[in-house]
Amino acid sequence: METAAVLLKGPRDLDMDTLALHAPGPSDLVVNVTHSGISTGTEKLFWSGEMPPFPGMGYPLVPGYEAAGEVVEAGSLTGFKSGDRVFVPGANCYESAFGLFGGSAARVVTDAERVTRIDSGFGAEGALLALAATARHAMAGMNKAVPDLIVGHGVLGRLLARLTIAAGAPAPVVWEIDPARRDGGMGYEVIDPALDERRNYKSVYDASGKSGLLNDLVGRIAKGGEIVLAGFYTEPLSFAFPPAFMKEARLRVAAEWTREDLSATRALVEAGALSLSGLITHTEPAANARKAYEQAFTDTSCLKMMLDWEH
Repeated sequence: METAAVLLKGPRDLDMDTLALHAPGPSDLVVNVTHSGISTGTEKLFWSGEMPPFPGMGYPLVPGYEAAGEVVEAGSLTGFKSGDRVFVPGANCYESAFGLFGGSAARVVTDAERVTRIDSGFGAEGALLALAATARHAMAGMNKAVPDLIVGHGVLGRLLARLTIAAGAPAPVVWEIDPARRDGGMGYEVIDPALDERRNYKSVYDASGKSGLLNDLVGRIAKGGEIVLAGFYTEPLSFAFPPAFMKEARLRVAAEWTREDLSATRALVEAGALSLSGLITHTEPAANARKAYEQAFTDTSCLKMMLDWEH
């Protein structure tokens, strides 16, 4: 069995290719992907060659961990059936390419334990569940506070803000330095950080991935306040100790989502408590992958680029 797939052979060397797939077993699903998203965080780092050493990494690789599609073959032990709509967080099913992510392909073979059933009405937005689950993971659980300040109004920042409101908490303030990205707030205010004089935020979530912001953020928190690092940082993080000492500042790193986060997020979306609308700003046919990846990583007006594998 073969599939068309996006193949990243090295930094900035990306195109469509045909790859052989592993044969499915009784615990596997064969999924025809309809849409796959392009991550402007980790995937961009692989594309640019800036990703630090990471377990399982290497070229050539198939990118993509945000995919939605339809089951076309279900193993006897899976509990799925042909026609089920599913979210797929990538797949490691290729004979001649790394599948650290592996979701940007027309067809994938994956263990059924990795996928999540979704409503057929999700359409392309079903591929956004991984980002929504990432935002939920940063916020949910013991001893975690919802944000009253979010730094960055990209897709992750917007989802953090929407989840905060869905939790019944006061609307957070959101910082965004790019005027073109200040639109789209749903019940919360998006402002230029230069205009914000507040210095008593209790919980600051950084969704920008910018390593040079820590000193400023320490100066913005209340005594005992927390800074949550929700982005992905390629450079060493540092900050001046005396101001952090005076504030008794706390730092927390938000890791990747769990299956529980994915299930909880899906339930919120299906119940209408969390909207995924307005986050996909660009869509390209998968055949235009080279152009789509370039635009996703260089065009600041592109919040989320989606590849269409159906048409």
